[in-house]
Amino acid sequence: MFSIRKYRPSDQHAVMSLFHDGILEHVYPAFFKAMSHQDHVGIALSICMAGYVLGGSSYFQALLFGSAWAGLIYYSCHDIYESYMKRRLSTDMVDIQASYLENPDNGFWVAEADVNGQSKVVGMVAVTGKRGEEEGEKRSYERLVVDVSSPQTAAISLYQKSGFVQTASHSNTHTNHWFSKLARITVPLLTTTKKQTNKKS
Repeated sequence: MFSIRKYRPSDQHAVMSLFHDGILEHVYPAFFKAMSHQDHVGIALSICMAGYVLGGSSYFQALLFGSAWAGLIYYSCHDIYESYMKRRLSTDMVDIQASYLENPDNGFWVAEADVNGQSKVVGMVAVTGKRGEEEGEKRSYERLVVDVSSPQTAAISLYQKSGFVQTASHSNTHTNHWFSKLARITVPLLTTTKKQTNKKS
């Protein structure tokens, strides 16, 4: 059983820890997804063969070369998610109260659950709004947009089942361009259909 409520300053440590761990848990899925791509499989086999030949028919050298390639892919995936996590923790999430709760267009909520008899923060959601038309005491928003990384297939599927459709995609992960290429990570933008959502001020 979950309950949803607005963020409180006392949630800061739990939210920061949850965000840190939640972002980095995508590294391994991204790595395995990248390594299983046919292009990377072909490159890995070629590198292993080169190591085998250059090492004088050495299986160890082949494994060493292949491991170096896999290590580079893993480092690329890790750098992308770690850079994103650090950037967020040093910008808007430094002061959630000011960034979200004191801005009437934004919001930050946490999900609580009973864990071993104690209430614990187990989830969170942040919303950054762009002001739409104002009607009385209500502000109207025409759409809701979320961006996720391509390895987050379960999240993408969940959003799509909830009525979101992919409207765009980009590869700007705010890190080294070649790391993005090696990790083969893109950022799909998922948008709600034309249903209008109203938010009380």
